[in-house]
Amino acid sequence: MSAPGPAASAAEVALGRRLFYETLLSNGHDVSCNSCHALNGYGADGRRVSFGSVGHVGGRNAPTVYNAAGHLAQFWDGRAATVEEQAKGPILNAVEMGMPNSAAVLDHLRASASYRAAFAAAFPGQSAPISYDNVGRAIGAFERGLVTPSRWDAYLAGDSTALTRLELEGAATFVRTGCAGCHSGAYVGGQMYRRLGVVRPWPTALDSGRIAVTHLAADRFVFKVPSLRNVENTAPYFHDGSVASLDSAIRLMGRHQLGVELDAARVERIRRWLATLTGTLPAAYIAEPQLPPRAP
Repeated sequence: MSAPGPAASAAEVALGRRLFYETLLSNGHDVSCNSCHALNGYGADGRRVSFGSVGHVGGRNAPTVYNAAGHLAQFWDGRAATVEEQAKGPILNAVEMGMPNSAAVLDHLRASASYRAAFAAAFPGQSAPISYDNVGRAIGAFERGLVTPSRWDAYLAGDSTALTRLELEGAATFVRTGCAGCHSGAYVGGQMYRRLGVVRPWPTALDSGRIAVTHLAADRFVFKVPSLRNVENTAPYFHDGSVASLDSAIRLMGRHQLGVELDAARVERIRRWLATLTGTLPAAYIAEPQLPPRAP
């Protein structure tokens, strides 16, 4: 399993890894991409909503960056088409990394001899390789390598011993219940938008969802269907991080999206199968790099 995308050199990926961990990209020089999407924590931070630069508080739960490059779009509301485009958003978001504008970001990077050399190596032949688009390109190139093959993938590839009987029963329960209608494909989600509360109204309606992007009435309370890969390790759940328990999330999905009241036995079977979607973190690939020294 790998995320499709533009070809990238080793130098571009290496630069993206450095930028992913770089606090210099935040206004207070206190947070990085990794602060909200901790790579050693399955790409999430475990908080309901994340803390941004200088203590600002975000408005939505930070989704995992693992396997995200294979989704149809980025962010809960799909406002960025690719991980390259998505990477540029939080840096300039007032309550996330808080940089005032892209020029300020580039000034910091150009002040570093190490970054000047790294951008030149990653984007050879460009007269001005340190550009804001190239910041997004490099981080996106790195994120496309954030994939987590799991026991479920081994089973699909032909290893009949990869899953237990109970886990296979959980997969069948997941499909019979109707969950696969939205959580489908290689990423077990991430391929469509759905309104929260299809059958029964969702308990909270403070966030109007994708309508803020499309301005279409039909997109009120519509969000991107998240991937369920690594879901047992990315609590709390949903766009607002309002649910801490995976069992509770399963029940809520059944009740509000499918009109099904799931008993404890079915919830447990589904949860057992979801655990097989937990993948192996690429330890060497995500190792924190030695960042260049700050300019005096």
